[in-house]
Amino acid sequence: MEKTAVFTNDIIVFGLLMLALGFVFYTSSRTTGFWSKFYKIVPALLMCYLIPAIYNSTGLVDDQTSNLYYVASRYLLPAALVLMTLSIDLKAIFNLGPKALIMFFTGTIGIVIGGPLAILLISLVSPDTVGGVGFDAVWRGLATLAGSWIGGGANQAAMLEIFKYNPEKYGGMVLVDIVMANLWMAVILLGIGKNQQIDRWLKADASAIEELKHKVSAFAEKISRNPSLTDLMIILSIAFTTVGIAHWGATGISEFLISTFEAVRDKQSALSSFGSQFFWMISIATAIGILLSFTRVRNYEGAGAGKLGSICIYILVATIGMKMDLAAVFDNPGLLAIGLVWMAIHAGLLILVAKWIKAPYFFLAVGSQANVGGAASAPVVAAAFHPSLTTVGVLLAVFGYAVGTYGAMLCAWLMEFAATV
Repeated sequence: MEKTAVFTNDIIVFGLLMLALGFVFYTSSRTTGFWSKFYKIVPALLMCYLIPAIYNSTGLVDDQTSNLYYVASRYLLPAALVLMTLSIDLKAIFNLGPKALIMFFTGTIGIVIGGPLAILLISLVSPDTVGGVGFDAVWRGLATLAGSWIGGGANQAAMLEIFKYNPEKYGGMVLVDIVMANLWMAVILLGIGKNQQIDRWLKADASAIEELKHKVSAFAEKISRNPSLTDLMIILSIAFTTVGIAHWGATGISEFLISTFEAVRDKQSALSSFGSQFFWMISIATAIGILLSFTRVRNYEGAGAGKLGSICIYILVATIGMKMDLAAVFDNPGLLAIGLVWMAIHAGLLILVAKWIKAPYFFLAVGSQANVGGAASAPVVAAAFHPSLTTVGVLLAVFGYAVGTYGAMLCAWLMEFAATV
């Protein structure tokens, strides 16, 4: 049954989201009393995510009728990326070593093997849940989840085209995708508040990450100044001129590749994700930010470029949270059980490998979100640790686009085998 939200006007909904963000930032700034104790347990970023989720779950707003996520992800995300990479030290990023890539590919492997293992385990309890024949076969639908959880929306669409899952039942898979991905992101955000304790348990050496954070912070402090109106206007000009260029370039590149190469045009091809305008938009915005970091433009970090970028990120977090319907967790228990087991395998493998190679929680969290959340979530999680780390999230998410279709196809074939055993 369709729900009717109390507020459907996006202007009002945006006001509610800003009210939530203002409330979280005000209460988290308290140094004494209840809120001080509360935020020692629950990270402020998680609350920026959960309050909009409560809005949506209680029917105050409806993410299905709102365009705010689209606006935030297409306008504010690329703006945030360029502003938060202005002061990046690319050499220091590379000095972080191979653990970021190891954890990313561990996350990918966790998704690839997690699907078939989840099918095998759930089939022991409820064979009908993982059954189905022909185009109704559950494994075909789960293939779209694999595409989404390794690469993103473009890879998910490719899996739907390749394995031809019944479109009438596809909505159930989308629900599992949204619920599980958002629940896992909430767990990741919760862990960020405890990252130092987690690092100690992992026996991880986070010195390279701390060095990068201190280096960027020291640079920002050195050039810090009270921003004038001119400074703020120039910063916004840099941000949204880049957004314009990124969209223009993304449209041109995407259309060129689709019209020139059959492999990109064919939605069943593993290369079809390179026709995604969102992929190119993110890549171009990040590339421009990195290029500007080699110029005097990087000095605008001292006038608050990174802070304005963080504002854009927090608004994006709120719109992502608004996509979560907490009540939907109980709508389809069978499919959600598969998703829960699948995500648990992904998480378990990440923890196991992180413990083995002594990787910091940062690499675990961003490596996971570069798979499960993609280019919209990985930078958010990276920035939650420190704005200087945003680029790491973007670069790993780009890997997700590149390997997403291949990994999802392998996962689908393994799930088909598991479903017929």
